[in-house]
Amino acid sequence: MTVIAAMYVCVCKGVTDREIEAKAIDGADYADIRRELGVATDCGSCGQSCKKLLKDYEMAATAEFSAA
Repeated sequence: MTVIAAMYVCVCKGVTDREIEAKAIDGADYADIRRELGVATDCGSCGQSCKKLLKDYEMAATAEFSAA
């Protein structure tokens, strides 16, 4: 069994890509994630990475839905 480690997106707040993915699955947008997890509220360098992850998750969900 292969275990893939989580990647820290926001080091200041200790937020991982898996936490962002879970919020995205629950329907959260970037503003929700900033408010709930604190992403991009300290140094701000993670903001673009978070936005890219959200876009990637959205594209993957759309592809899965249209393939069904």
